[in-house]
Amino acid sequence: MSPRAVLLFDIDGVIRDVGGSYRRAIVETVQHYSGVRPEPSAIDALKAEGCWNNDWEASLELLRRGGLAQLPAFEALVEVFNGFYFGGDPEGDPGAWQGFIGSEPLLVERNFFDDLSAAGVAWGFVSGAEPPSARFVLEQRLGLSRPPLIAMGDAPDKPDPTGFLHLASNLVGSLGASAAPVAYLGDTVADVLTVQRARQVQPEQRFLSLAVAPPHLHSPEAGERRGRYEAQLREAGADAVIPNTTAVLAALEQALS
Repeated sequence: MSPRAVLLFDIDGVIRDVGGSYRRAIVETVQHYSGVRPEPSAIDALKAEGCWNNDWEASLELLRRGGLAQLPAFEALVEVFNGFYFGGDPEGDPGAWQGFIGSEPLLVERNFFDDLSAAGVAWGFVSGAEPPSARFVLEQRLGLSRPPLIAMGDAPDKPDPTGFLHLASNLVGSLGASAAPVAYLGDTVADVLTVQRARQVQPEQRFLSLAVAPPHLHSPEAGERRGRYEAQLREAGADAVIPNTTAVLAALEQALS
């Protein structure tokens, strides 16, 4: 049976809180090389530019903008970053990882996806996370069995829509005017721009861009910063900004009505 709609998710900031893991690894990596710890607002501002979805490249760019006299080789930076994030061999046994990945709160539970399926919504994931990290949270922590996934290395980095369009086509069958609507929920400007560019490639297909502010902006003291961040998501073209990931089915139903 064809789905009523397809809902694709980013992972970081949408399925799991990476404020104390990936974002912390950015901070620690920049400090490792420069001695300076970037403020959360500096990382938010960089992400708002829409072209720094890859956290390795984001770390290098913060070092460049900070005026570091000699930038590290990219491969060396990746090794340092992964040492903080994984704390072990990324391709090895997750049970041996000692890094920040072990402290990522989940933002949804397993039954969230059962509810989507029961509503006739097909779902999958398009993420810039490394495959071992993405599989770890989806399969081991959430218990999803071989979920549809595009991760780092499977397609060009967002906002290039190639991976998004590939997975959407697989789940819909064939994109076009008669196909089910395809929505994407992300937490960055790059995620919103991915949908905008998908529309340029497949103008007959109905796409929806849904967005949510990342968890570190949901604390009471971050209220003003959250407002600015959500405004940037809307300005980039988000069709709706929702309060949290679990509100996405209601937002999708409203958009489809």
